[in-house]
Amino acid sequence: MKKFIKNVKLPVDAKKIGFIIAAVILFFLVMDLNSRLNELSRLSEQQDKALTVVAVLQSTLQVLDTQVAYATSEGAVEDWAYNEGHMVRPGEKLIIPLVPPGATAAPILAPTPTVVPVENWEVWMALILGK
Repeated sequence: MKKFIKNVKLPVDAKKIGFIIAAVILFFLVMDLNSRLNELSRLSEQQDKALTVVAVLQSTLQVLDTQVAYATSEGAVEDWAYNEGHMVRPGEKLIIPLVPPGATAAPILAPTPTVVPVENWEVWMALILGK
């Protein structure tokens, strides 16, 4: 057996060894490229989500700025005073309608929902078909 191993000589060629080393290095470079591409994809998705959130927040900020600008204007003060503050402009008379004594308020009737009876076969069909 030892003679057989001694007699069998593998040809060692520098080109083959160089090719194998280059193939191994190329394999690791491709694996690194793949991991970097996956990371790029993940970060791109996060960027898209962040840009969406930023756009929503900017539109909210614009709406709030508009509301603040209206609230600090004279028109808002005048609207509040005239509608909610029960104040009058010069030359006007304030009239507040009063409820006559002894009058009862009209009751608010809420409609009661009616239950629709369901047949047993409809229940089974809904369970079987998933509807």
